[in-house]
Amino acid sequence: MVATETLVEQGLFKQAMKLMGNRFEITVVGEDAAWANGMIAAAVAEIQRIERLLTTYSDTSETSLINAHAGIAPVEVSHETLELVKRSLRISRLTQGAFDITYGSIDKRLWNFDRTMTALPDAATAKQMVRLINYRNVVVDDQASTIFLKEKGMRIGFGGIGKGYAAEKAKQLLQEWGITSGIVNASGDLTAWGYQPDGRQWTVGIAHPDVAELPFSALNISNMAVATSGNYEKYAMIGGKKYSHTINPKTGLPVTGIKSVTIICPNAEMADAMATPVTIMGIEAGLYMVNQLKGVGCIIIDDNNRMYTSRNINLK
Repeated sequence: MVATETLVEQGLFKQAMKLMGNRFEITVVGEDAAWANGMIAAAVAEIQRIERLLTTYSDTSETSLINAHAGIAPVEVSHETLELVKRSLRISRLTQGAFDITYGSIDKRLWNFDRTMTALPDAATAKQMVRLINYRNVVVDDQASTIFLKEKGMRIGFGGIGKGYAAEKAKQLLQEWGITSGIVNASGDLTAWGYQPDGRQWTVGIAHPDVAELPFSALNISNMAVATSGNYEKYAMIGGKKYSHTINPKTGLPVTGIKSVTIICPNAEMADAMATPVTIMGIEAGLYMVNQLKGVGCIIIDDNNRMYTSRNINLK
């Protein structure tokens, strides 16, 4: 059973619920409440289906079966999972490994990111913790529809792309059912299409890196997706320096210098997947990469609350 809360405004129907371990809010524009709520229920069912497919909390999900057979044998998967893995590996190549679905292989024992954490592990220990993270060791066989992880102990996970993928799939389903305007918001990673009932574009706030409830800035969007990766809620202070909970998969050490990254592009899956790697790559390299990508925009806020944007961003 999904716990929901419903809000009805003029021509807007919204429901919020917990899905995939996150707060999702689905908004549709319409005139009939029963019709709108039926559409939202269909979108919720689609997200729940994706959660069952991708979760690592069930031994029978395709993700868990792939992980259980790491270093042993390829696992036959659905076309949907195969294609998601292939797209994930393309993003890994694009970001030179800053995005990596084998991130689940990290040894988390030395990281808790709370006030009890008083020192970083030494570089050699940190490097050992991430030794199994390597997207190049994911073998995809298109003809057999199998995924194989080469090393025992390797694990994949879709935490960096799954919410965006679910939001995109829910949007596609709603559009197929005739919803011409709406928003699927997956805990801040959202996709919006069409227009508000009064004909205006949707206004999206960029969260303030120090006060999440306050907007740092805002932009008007339609038929676009927005995702933010922030390090302002979970971090450790060591020697007077702030270390984020985002770990560089190459070094095993936390990244520094950036509080949040917001990606704007037409696809929620892509937006979700690109936010964390830009944080890992850093301001200069991250913006350089984004500026090469057609239709992708980026807003970065550094540790001193300075804002950097890609060339195609127009903020209010």
